[in-house]
Amino acid sequence: MHANAMPRSGIRKRAFVAGALGVLTATVALVAPAPPAAAAAAESTLGAAAKQSGRYFGTAIASGRLNDPAYTTIANREFNSVTAENEMKIDATEPQRGQFNFTAGDRVYNWAVQNGKQVRGHTLAWHSQQPGWMQSLSGSNLRQAMIDHINGVMAHYRGKIVQWDVVNEAFADGSSGARRDSNLQRTGNDWIEVAFRTARAADPAAKLCYNDYNIENWTWAKTQAVYAMVRDFKQRGVPIDCVGFQAHFNSGSPYNSNFRTTLQSFAALGVDVAITELDIQGASPTTYANVTNDCLAVPRCLGITVWGVRDTDSWRAEQTPLLFDGNGNKKPAYTAVLNALNGGSPPPVPGSGTIKGVGSGRCLDVPGASTADGTQLQLWDCHNGTNQQWTYTDAGELRVYGNKCLDAAGTGNGAKVQIYSCWGGDNQKWRLNSDGSIVGVQSGLCLDAAGTANGTLIQLYSCWNGSNQRWTRT
Repeated sequence: MHANAMPRSGIRKRAFVAGALGVLTATVALVAPAPPAAAAAAESTLGAAAKQSGRYFGTAIASGRLNDPAYTTIANREFNSVTAENEMKIDATEPQRGQFNFTAGDRVYNWAVQNGKQVRGHTLAWHSQQPGWMQSLSGSNLRQAMIDHINGVMAHYRGKIVQWDVVNEAFADGSSGARRDSNLQRTGNDWIEVAFRTARAADPAAKLCYNDYNIENWTWAKTQAVYAMVRDFKQRGVPIDCVGFQAHFNSGSPYNSNFRTTLQSFAALGVDVAITELDIQGASPTTYANVTNDCLAVPRCLGITVWGVRDTDSWRAEQTPLLFDGNGNKKPAYTAVLNALNGGSPPPVPGSGTIKGVGSGRCLDVPGASTADGTQLQLWDCHNGTNQQWTYTDAGELRVYGNKCLDAAGTGNGAKVQIYSCWGGDNQKWRLNSDGSIVGVQSGLCLDAAGTANGTLIQLYSCWNGSNQRWTRT
């Protein structure tokens, strides 16, 4: 959240399958046909409603409020994702250099997982809420302290956090598009890249996010500056998986309908997007519904987190910006969000059939009906053979022959897509999206055919919505 408006002081689960392959479900031959109305049932809580489209709906949790039964009742009932409000920040987790304290962070984490929720980690490198010892450092000493802090915190939570806000609020407000002049920035312009590379090595399973505020409006210089950084990182192979949009909408930074364009544009770079700290001054039901629908419209939008449970829990309590009032009652904005979530597309239905390329009209095929691990997939004329029959599972796998999985042999552009014995890794899990793309959970890259002819090999490549990256199941 904003450095100049702090909250009152006192996030491994399987990756979600986001979106639905709308062009698929009309023709898929199901293993067990579902009743016609099965996907239309409305859910009664935010988390359950979001889950219908493979997303989450989360909240920020403060450890000091976990003794409040009214607070925990709402939080446990409504949300399926948790972000620690302050408890995983730098001053909380490393109050003295080299001496880590995870008491408060673990309290939030343990409450979340004991109640079946995923956890977002917030935040590892930030100019604000640094302990005094870090504020006094500069240059290479500060750079090393940042690296050590990332390593220390991520080692403690290794394999447990689904997304980390690795770097928070590194760009300046206003029209300059410049980096924020912070002590971390003064260690060298490569500090953000170093933070992400350090984080990837510390916990390869976590999605690594850049998080900021006032980057929702596509026309703003700050938005364009962050976009340019993410584009550069993806081009150079810097490990960034997602961008978090805080979405603190108010009279000074109002919601703009081009927010959807922003989400779509970042997603097109090959990163996931998430709404990470949503609150809206006055809690307009229309605006809350618009933001929710913006996320639902972008297949790579992982989910939404509101920054607090009740208005009285908000860092902006005077703006009454949340979905529940101070007494825990649902506000009109709650109903607007729930209705929007229930109107979203259902996730792909598990089932079996061929997978046909939109651009080629040819099917995803195992050459020669091979069963050998490492056999690279190709395009071939559709013939309904067993080597073209793919089963989409609840685990997000695409299986052939019953025990071989669609498998990514790497995470970069051009990585081979092959069959391999199923073992449950994220490189064998796929997200089927409403635009027809099939995205690797581990890489964030699209299933891609480099041509249209028989024998064209299948690879991973940055998603760009070309017909060679769109598929139908029949």
